[in-house]
Amino acid sequence: MPREFSSLELRAKEWVSFNKKLFFIVVCLIALLLLYVQQSFIIAEIAAFKFLEGPEALLFKVFASLKLFAIPIVYALKFTVVGFILWTGCFMWGYKVTYTKCWQIAMIAEVIFFVPILLKIFWFMFVSTDPNYFEYQAFYPLSYMNFFDYQEVPKKYVYANQALNFFEIGYWVALTYGVDFAARKKKSIANAIVLTTYIPLFLFWLWFNIKISD
Repeated sequence: MPREFSSLELRAKEWVSFNKKLFFIVVCLIALLLLYVQQSFIIAEIAAFKFLEGPEALLFKVFASLKLFAIPIVYALKFTVVGFILWTGCFMWGYKVTYTKCWQIAMIAEVIFFVPILLKIFWFMFVSTDPNYFEYQAFYPLSYMNFFDYQEVPKKYVYANQALNFFEIGYWVALTYGVDFAARKKKSIANAIVLTTYIPLFLFWLWFNIKISD
């Protein structure tokens, strides 16, 4: 039997009792705005792109526009995959959580990743104001990448070093709390669901990305 909601969980239930479709649209709009700011005020001001003309400038604008339009597709795909992973884990551990709820958990937890984007924007707009493109690409706040000189890191390890960061761990915690909140049973089982499903697949994805980059 599901346990009763605690007072804190009842308050959280009120906070997440919103239109999920509208929330998805808001998430996409925020991501679009943040990407637009990066492209317009940071990337476009990098010397390598600032003086582009003719076909090169057109190609740059096309790729930038494609990234913006791809945001809803990328998010929908990610939430679908992560939601399915969580739903499978709940089923394996005997938790009755619907796929829709698992999809929503993935969507709400994604908000965590807006924080490093905001930090990156702040860093390159107010601290390191004259980066080159590779410096900009390699930078990820509070990540494993910060322990290395980006110029000395082989290209195949860049993504993995960025993906291993403080906010990714926060994402795991958010997924755990989401599953626990939806199932209202043992917190230890919610931890086990994320630990035995999402995290191994995430680490496998990093390994696979390194291998295909060889």
